[in-house]
Formats: sequence, C-alpha cells, structure tokens
Amino acid sequence: MSEQLSRSAESQVSTDSFDRDALLIELKSLTESFGLAVSDQVLVGFLEHLYLVLQTNKTMNLTRILDLHDALILHILDSLTFLPYIHKSPNGAVLDMGTGGGFPGIPLALATDRCFTLLDSVGKKVKAVNSFIDELDLSLRCSATQERVESFGASHSARFAVVTARAMASLPVLVEYAAPILIPGGHLIVSKGNPENDEIISGDTAAKICGLSRIETSEFDLPRGLGHRTFLIYKKTSKPSIKLPRAVGVARKTPLA
Repeated sequence: MSEQLSRSAESQVSTDSFDRDALLIELKSLTESFGLAVSDQVLVGFLEHLYLVLQTNKTMNLTRILDLHDALILHILDSLTFLPYIHKSPNGAVLDMGTGGGFPGIPLALATDRCFTLLDSVGKKVKAVNSFIDELDLSLRCSATQERVESFGASHSARFAVVTARAMASLPVLVEYAAPILIPGGHLIVSKGNPENDEIISGDTAAKICGLSRIETSEFDLPRGLGHRTFLIYKKTSKPSIKLPRAVGVARKTPLA
C-alpha cells in the first residue's frame, strides 16, 4: 500500500478540506493522546480508508459523519480504541459484526497482523467494503461477507478467537450472536455509548446461558465531547445451556434476558 493517498484519489476530492498532511498530524496527535502506538504509514492507511468511505458515501449511505475532524474521532480513533483489547485476546482470526463501512474492522486489520472477516447483512455495503480492502492491499488476510449473523454462526462454529461489535444491538443479542462463533477461551469485545445498568445485567444473564463470562469493563470519553464509550469484554468459558445459534431473527425478537 502506498504511504500516501493516490494521485487519482486526490484529484477526485470535491473540496479542499481533505488535507492529507494536516489530517495526518491531527490523527497522530489523537492516537498518541490515547496511548496508541501506530506508525505513520499505518495512519496514512486509515486516512485512505476514510477517504474511500467519504467518496463512496456520495452515492451510498455509509456514514452520516461528514465533518472530517469528527470522522477522525468517530470513525478512526473510535475503531482503534479496540486495539488494547485485541492485543489482550487469544491469537487467531477476528470477526467484525455489523461492519458497515468497514469500522472497526479495516482500521484494526491495518494496525495488526490478524486475519479479519467483516460481516454485514447489506450487500451493497459489503461490495463497497471489499473494494476498500482491495485498494488497501488487505485482501490476503481480510474479506467482507454478506450474511446474517445467525446464519454465519451456523456455518462457522468455533472459528474465531475474537468477535468485535459496536452498537449494532443490545448486549444480550450481541452475546448470543457471538457465542457459537467463538473458540473456547475466545473474546467478544463490545463498545457501547453509555449502556444502562439493566442492559449490562441482561447481557451478563445472557452470557451465562451462552457459556460466556464478562471479564472486563472500562469507560472513557472521546475527545471534543463526541461521546462516552463503555467497553465490555466477554470470554467463552463453557458450552451454552441451549442450542445456538437460534433461528434468524429470534435473538432480537425474544432476547435471552
């Protein structure tokens, strides 16, 4: 992958606001303030991904975050906050559930040497994300797949060491989705805005049924008042007490807790 945005890509920018050098300086400052050690080359890869998302967003709804400075935080930095938990997880492949425009999966793939599968149920998003993966030279260890999580879990039992998810569903649903996919000892890493205590308790109840245990919880605020984050880490510790995955749609309609 080139250490800078391609000349052809730069020529398509509709405004002068995508100043690569200035954004690189800002992004480096953001990552350093969170204690995230990332090389300049990898930082440029993050920017290239963001650029591709914003370009594609002109014809497809991938993001509502159009301010570049907000996007550095809410797309890139927000994705990278998964890194410390990825590093503490068992070695092996990572599944990113509900990847959308490739967040957090693509930034995490760029920042690590792990293999990633990026899952989304919307075909046009998956097609776009696979094009981003090709542009970023990640196709040897990263791919996007269109499928419902329950169907994917049925055909990929105990295949992944880590499952990541942002706010795509409630905690009980996310735990149920991840349980059949994780290897024994594997980790589910969830980032939530500011979950109610009832949701966390329900997540723990569902986790017990699904053979998972919550092993870590942490909280912090994003810069510039752009949101609060609560990370909840679950470990697969035993077999579920029910047959998983349940049929498509059942987890959302009738959560385990």
